[in-house]
Amino acid sequence: MSLLVSDPELLTAYDDVRDDKTETNWAFFGLAAGKPDRLQVSAKGSGGLAEFIQQLQKDTAGWGYVRMNMSNDEYSQRVKFVLIPWCGEEVGIMKRARLSIQIADVKNIIRSYHIEVPASHKADLDEADILTRLRKAGGANYDRQTSAY
Repeated sequence: MSLLVSDPELLTAYDDVRDDKTETNWAFFGLAAGKPDRLQVSAKGSGGLAEFIQQLQKDTAGWGYVRMNMSNDEYSQRVKFVLIPWCGEEVGIMKRARLSIQIADVKNIIRSYHIEVPASHKADLDEADILTRLRKAGGANYDRQTSAY
């Protein structure tokens, strides 16, 4: 079943998260009530990963998009983006199965991200772990101590 992703609010929310000039740093894209084939903006905010995690429910499914700031020191700030396919532990089996197919349609909206972090429990979204994964995905790691041969 193809997912309808034509609502202009979807791209607006995506662009808001990507735009450094807006305070919006996360958005959650979910399925419209009673319409499992229609993607909508379910929530968005400016409280970062912690606020995003708070709004997740055990009986919901969807896709989160989060802007995260990384720094190695006070002079180097980098912005990274995380795609979070969320499927709460109480989501039914049929809905779970559809999500694996619908992600291709979601990626027509959420086109640019550094890592994908699938989650079914809030504990799967540990900020320190995500930052570590972002650093590894970014190539050079200037935080690591090197040994003298």
